[in-house]
This record gives sequence, structure tokens and C-alpha cells, in this order.
Amino acid sequence: MKLVISLAAALGLSACASTTTPAPRLASDADIAAAERGPIDETGIAMRWNDRLAPFTIIDNVHYVGTYGLGVFLITTPDGHVLIDGALAQSVPQILENIRAFGFDPADIKYLLNTHGHYDHAAGLAGLQRASGAVMVASAADKPYLEAGRVDHGPSKDSPFPPVRVDKVVGDGAMVTLGGVTLTAHLTPGHSPGCTSWSLMARDSTGRPRKLFLHCSASLGGQSLVPPAYPGMADNYRASFAKVRGMQADVFLANHDIFFGLHAKRARQLAGEKDAFVDPSELQRFNSTMEHGFLKALAQQQAAAEAGKRP
Repeated sequence: MKLVISLAAALGLSACASTTTPAPRLASDADIAAAERGPIDETGIAMRWNDRLAPFTIIDNVHYVGTYGLGVFLITTPDGHVLIDGALAQSVPQILENIRAFGFDPADIKYLLNTHGHYDHAAGLAGLQRASGAVMVASAADKPYLEAGRVDHGPSKDSPFPPVRVDKVVGDGAMVTLGGVTLTAHLTPGHSPGCTSWSLMARDSTGRPRKLFLHCSASLGGQSLVPPAYPGMADNYRASFAKVRGMQADVFLANHDIFFGLHAKRARQLAGEKDAFVDPSELQRFNSTMEHGFLKALAQQQAAAEAGKRP
């Protein structure tokens, strides 16, 4: 079996990850078990982050194996599979069940990719790494959060999770290739310093090639812009909005159900619309909506800060 990570030249990552002995896991079996048994917080309950959702195929070899409220995506190939994001620690058993429901073995997952290191997308990664033995791939800026099992800013700083070993660090434009499928990393910082979106090609029901774009996130997520939750946050958002304005995608995906109309599209799919997830204008609509919300929040927070300085 030939496994290849084809990356931008400056990254210098190994092209033969399968031949190296992985470093020890950072979270023990006891840590992972305790996190899986732990309570879901109020936000997670309200947003249905760990509610069950039957797995289904979005398009071609791209499958939804996440929960009702948190996106986890399985990309299958003849040479093994790629899994993107890990949802909550409590979500791991159902993610594994969803993968097996398609007839796939979690042990055949070769790469775990991450969009960003907030607990609602990263807490399950340690358990999934244990179950699969996969190579964990993430950005340099979010690697410290993943390996520490917590972020150091914003509302998520009080939500620790089982730390996960990052095996490979990717930069902007890095490509992960497996079994004839290539996923490209697009650094879109803002929501987190190393927020990473991913794109790939797949075919719709007619066989037409379609570009898929899984957006890391462009919401504030309760984080402060003034003062910034982390240095350079507002500039990161501005640069990412500008970057995405120059992109095109036929299928827009996100790691929260509410951002890409998951359930409405799935209902249409079940009603017979085979390509319900194809919408070439959705990425730009999302980008515009998020940018407007960002600018509004920034102006409000700046005004509040100025008012607070006045005698």
C-alpha cells in the first residue's frame, strides 16, 4: 500500500508516514475513557452537539459520520481513509459506529485532519487516534492547543479535553494525498490562530467533477475582538475573508450543522434530490454573512471600548 503526503516544498514533511513508528499517545486510556463518560455542557446540550444522526453519503466518497450538531467527515479511498475533525470526546463511540455502519473499519483511517483546536471539534481526536492509529495532521498555530488539550483564550479556555499527538504540521497549500484523493489545506485564521479549511474534488450524481470546501469557521464564537482574544485576531479575520472571496466551491461544508443547512439538505436528499449539497453560490454567501457579522461586532466593541475610556 502506498501512502503519500504531498506537501508544499518548504514544509519538508515525510512522504512515508506509514513506515515510521508513531510517538506515544499523549492521552492515556483512562483519560480518554473519563472524557467519554463526562457530562455534556449546557451549550452542547442546547446545540445538540452529541445527539445521534444516522450517517449518510454527502457526495461520491465523502460521508457524514458526525453528530446532529457537529460535523465529522469521512473521505474513503481504495488505500484507506481520511477523517476530518473529532467532535466531542463523548462523540467518539457514535463516530466509530457510524464509520462501521458504512462497512468501513476505523483501523483503515490513515489520516486524521483537524479544522481547529476548540474542544467541540478536537476533544474526540485522541480517542479516534487510539482507535485508528492514524497520522494526526494539523496547523502549526493550533498544534499547541491540541497537544495541551486546551486553548489559552476565549470561552473554550475552561474546556479541557484529552490531548492528541500531532504527527504532521501543515501550512497553507499543503496537500494530503491518499488513494487518488487529494485534500488541500487553506489556512483561514480568525476563529482560531491556525484555523484550517480543507478542499477536495468529488463527483456528483451525474459524474461531473465538483469542488468541495470544508470551512474551518468564521464565527466569533463568543470571543472578544476588543481586546482581542489572541494577538492579531481582527487582522486574521480580515485576511481570511479576503482570501475566501477569491475562492470557488460547488459544495460548501462546515463543522456545525447550522452553518451549512445540514438538516434541510439531508431532508431534500432523502426526498430524492441526489445533489442536495451542491450549491456553487453558498460559500460566498456564507463568507459575506460572516464578514458582515464580524464588522458589526468589531464596530460595537470598539465603540464600547472608547466609551469606557471617556471620563
